[in-house]
Amino acid sequence: MGIRNENTGLEHEQYTPDFADYWDDLVGWKKREEGEGGFYERLLGASNCETVADVACGTGYHAITLAKNGFKVTASDGSENMVRKTEENAKQMGVTLQGTKVVDWVKASKDLGEETFDAIICLGNSFTHLFEHEARRDALEELFKVVKPGGMVVIDHRNYDSMLEHGYSSKHNYYYSGKGVDAYPAELNRYLARFEYVFPDGAKFQLKMYPLRQDYVSHLLEDAGFINVVRYGDFEKPYDRDEVDFIQQVAYKPRG
Repeated sequence: MGIRNENTGLEHEQYTPDFADYWDDLVGWKKREEGEGGFYERLLGASNCETVADVACGTGYHAITLAKNGFKVTASDGSENMVRKTEENAKQMGVTLQGTKVVDWVKASKDLGEETFDAIICLGNSFTHLFEHEARRDALEELFKVVKPGGMVVIDHRNYDSMLEHGYSSKHNYYYSGKGVDAYPAELNRYLARFEYVFPDGAKFQLKMYPLRQDYVSHLLEDAGFINVVRYGDFEKPYDRDEVDFIQQVAYKPRG
C-alpha cells in the first residue's frame, strides 16, 4: 500500500498497534452488517465469484463476513498490525481464511500471483491512502494483473465530491458506526483530508487521506484496463451525488 506517499510517509505506519486495537470499536461490526445488508455477498455471487482477495482487510470485517458466507478469502493489508488483528478476529470467530499476508499494492502481482482471484475488494476508504497519481495508477495496474479474466474489482471511498463542494456531513449508517465513536475531518481541502477519530474513553487518532473524486477513480480504473465501471452510492443505484456518504465502484477485467 502506497510505498511512495512522499507527502505523508508510509500510510500503514499510521495504524499503530493501539489504533488497530480500537479499530473494531470504530467499525461497529453489527451495525455495519445491518447497513450493508449483504450488498457485497450479492454483488460477488451475481458474478459467480468464489475466490476473493481483500487487499485492505483492516481488522477483517469484510474478509471474515465473506468467508462466513462461503467465499474463499485471502486477507491482506499494508499494515502488519491490521493483518495480525484480522488473524485474531478470525480465530476468535472460528472462521477460516485462505491466507493472510502483508501486501503492498504496487507489488500485488508478486505477492498474490497473477490471474489468481475472481474478485478483488479494496474497501473502507482505503484507496484514498495513496497520495500520488503514479502510485494509484501503478497499484490498479497491479490489481488488474491479479484478477482473473472476467473477474471484478470493487473499490469504495468517501463521497469527497460532496465534502469538498458542500461541506462534511455523515449519517454514520454504514461506515464508522461504532457506538459513541465520532469521525470527522480536522482538515479538508482538495489535496488533503485529515480525519480525526474520537472514542468514548477520550482516545484520539488521525489518518491522512487524499480526497478522491468519483469520476477520477472511474477513469483510473479504465486506464488500468478495467471495463464496464458501475457506481453505487451507499449500496444503491441510481443515487444522489450530493447525499450519499460513500461510493462503491465496481469494474471488470475483460475476458480476453
